[in-house]
Amino acid sequence: MFESLSDKLDVTFKKLRGQGRLTEDNIKEALREVRMTLLEADVNFLVVKQFVKAVRERAMGAEVLQSLTPAQQFIKIVNEELVALMGGSAVGLDLNAAPPVVILMVGLQGSGKTTSSGKLALSLKKQKRRPLLVPVDVYRPAAIDQLESLGRQIEVPVYPSEDKQDPVKISRKAVEMARQQGYDTVIIDTAGRLQIDEKLMAELEKIKAAVKPQEILLVADAMTGQEAVNIAKTFNDTLDITGVVLTKLDGDARGGAALSIKAVTGKPIKFVGEGEKLSALDAFHPDRMASRILGMGDMLTLIEKAQDVVDQKKAEELARRLRKNEFTLDDFRAQLQQIKKLGSLGGIMKMIPGMGKIKDKLGDEGLDEKELVRIEAIINSMTDKERRDHRLINGSRRKRIAKGSGTSVQDVNRLLKNFLEMKKMMKKFNKMGPKGLKRMLGQLG
Repeated sequence: MFESLSDKLDVTFKKLRGQGRLTEDNIKEALREVRMTLLEADVNFLVVKQFVKAVRERAMGAEVLQSLTPAQQFIKIVNEELVALMGGSAVGLDLNAAPPVVILMVGLQGSGKTTSSGKLALSLKKQKRRPLLVPVDVYRPAAIDQLESLGRQIEVPVYPSEDKQDPVKISRKAVEMARQQGYDTVIIDTAGRLQIDEKLMAELEKIKAAVKPQEILLVADAMTGQEAVNIAKTFNDTLDITGVVLTKLDGDARGGAALSIKAVTGKPIKFVGEGEKLSALDAFHPDRMASRILGMGDMLTLIEKAQDVVDQKKAEELARRLRKNEFTLDDFRAQLQQIKKLGSLGGIMKMIPGMGKIKDKLGDEGLDEKELVRIEAIINSMTDKERRDHRLINGSRRKRIAKGSGTSVQDVNRLLKNFLEMKKMMKKFNKMGPKGLKRMLGQLG
């Protein structure tokens, strides 16, 4: 989402670095470019005005103009002001109230409200909570069925709503059932509309009065840009929302909503959705998002994702096998499957400092997601013995594997060559030991 914004800011910062020292004139020029870049990214005009003013006041100070690294100081100020603009720090859910904690999910139709309800339930389940999903969208065909389907996928119970029931009564009875049966969190998926109308808002106000939710989360589509900000303001004025779930952050919108919502509504973005998978819901961290916007990566989020999907026992077993040089094609396949769980290759590279630029230079062909599928298909077409011992794979076996995987013999050869190169590299690392590896990384640095 922020690629265009990141690229343009990078160009501006490169100009500053090339000028040696900063003056009032080149700071004004840089701020003019930053202002235009943010406006093109669909950031609210008043928000841009306040942001540029804050950066200008700090950048014109002696700490920047007299610094030995003025360009870096300027970038540091932009980074800090971006973090402040998006809320300063992460804001989690208020789960400290007496159970059941009620979370009201609101928003327009098509914003991803029902899917986000399922994602949130899965996230809370991983935190050892007992959520209950409650569908109260009795107007949209199959809305109740959709939430029930999501509930089955993540093994979270769904209240048995019916489309002829009153949404307020459903909500009240569901909370009472949760209290009696020991569910500590109730997630109510409310009805959406194609646009905001009085009837919708009146119904939501009645549900709010009936169940007294601890959290009212507005689900907003990041792809709608400034419209998402306007929607957030309207819902906040009526319901006094506690936070925002910003969906489709992996899309190609310009990112203005993420940078504007907190400043316009005063309410924080609490979660962001990046992908269709039910596990693709992340806590929103303003500092990490600012780092991604400025091309500095987001290693903490990548580490958290890895911790979430990597099996610790399997990782320890793999480490043992690597030390003994017993790494096989079976292990290789397992690692590919772990990488796929982390998300797209492009998304992973964007989180690693400096790798975003390499990704851009490689282009789409350099990061062919289908290549991972091809490699896995080739390994799947091998027998158990072949995967355990690649030396068994002779010419005739290569032809059979290629035919079984729908690839060519050249593809099989290339995979085996890359696998052997990887084994050699791992063997070198093992011989090198921690001190040798540290010395080598220091030389690369």
